[in-house]
Amino acid sequence: MPDVVTTIPELRARIATARRDAALEGSADAPSGRVVLVPTMGALHDGHLQLVSHARDLGGIVVVSIFVNPLQFGPGEDLDRYPRTLDADVARLTGLADVVFAPTPAEMYPNGASETRVSAGAVGSLYEGASRPGHFDGMLTVVAKLFNIVAPDVAVFGQKDAQQVHLVGRMVDELNIATSIAVVDTVREQDGLALSSRNAYLDPAGRAAAVVLSQALAAAAEAATATPGGVDAVLAAARERIDSEPAVKLDYLVVVDPDSFLAVAEDHHGPAVVLVAARVGTTRLIDNERISIH
Repeated sequence: MPDVVTTIPELRARIATARRDAALEGSADAPSGRVVLVPTMGALHDGHLQLVSHARDLGGIVVVSIFVNPLQFGPGEDLDRYPRTLDADVARLTGLADVVFAPTPAEMYPNGASETRVSAGAVGSLYEGASRPGHFDGMLTVVAKLFNIVAPDVAVFGQKDAQQVHLVGRMVDELNIATSIAVVDTVREQDGLALSSRNAYLDPAGRAAAVVLSQALAAAAEAATATPGGVDAVLAAARERIDSEPAVKLDYLVVVDPDSFLAVAEDHHGPAVVLVAARVGTTRLIDNERISIH
C-alpha cells in the first residue's frame, strides 16, 4: 500500500527523504530522485490507473494527489455529491504509487477560498469555461499549488480533459515552472465511452445513450478524411450522430487548433481537435478526438 499523507509539511518531508535516499542509492528505478506527480480528484477508475502506470514507467517516486478541489466547482455543480472513495482509491494504487497526498480543503486553503488565483485567460472562458465560469481558474490554481508543494519533475495528465491539458501546459510555459507535462491518451470502455468518474451517475439508459459522444467523434474523424470534406463536414457528421440520440443534449461541439485552442477557420486543413460536451440526463460529459482535416 502507498503511504498516505494529509499535510503539506509531511508530504514535503516524505519527498525530501525519498529524493535523498534515491540519490544515495543511485537507484535505476528513481534516477536522481525524480518525482512524478499524478493529480486527481479521486474516485479512481481504469483511466486514472493508466496515468499512474505511465508515471510508474517513467521511473522515480510516484506521488498521486487525491483532492476534490472546491475552487473548480461553480454554484449548483456537484461538489457535495462528487464521489469520495479514498480507502478504495488507495487500495487500487498498491504497487503503482509510492505516496498518496490526500489533504483536506482546510489544508490546501487555510484561509478559506483562496483570493490569489491563476487566471486561465481568454481560452479559459471558452467551451468548458463558458459552461462552467471560473472552473479553469480554480483548476490552474490548485495545480500550481500542487506543483509548488510537490515540486515534481514530471506531471501526468489525461488527453480526455484536452482543454485542461492545454491550459496547464501554457501555465507551465508562461510561468517558467520546472515541471514537464506528460499526456496519456484517453482511456475508453470497449464500446468507446471515455472513462470518467461522472459515468457512475449514469443509469442504464443513460449509459447506453452516452456512447453516442464517442460515435460522433469517430464520425467526425472519418469526415475529416473524406472528399469533399472540411470543417463544416466534420461538424455536420458529428452533430448528425448526436442528434440521433434524444437522451443526449448537446452543450458544445467545436473544432479547435491544437496549438492555440481557438476555433479553426472554415478553410482549415491539418491537425485539429474536436471537442464535445453534452448532458445525459443530469450528468454532464465531455470528450474529444485529435483529427487531421484533409
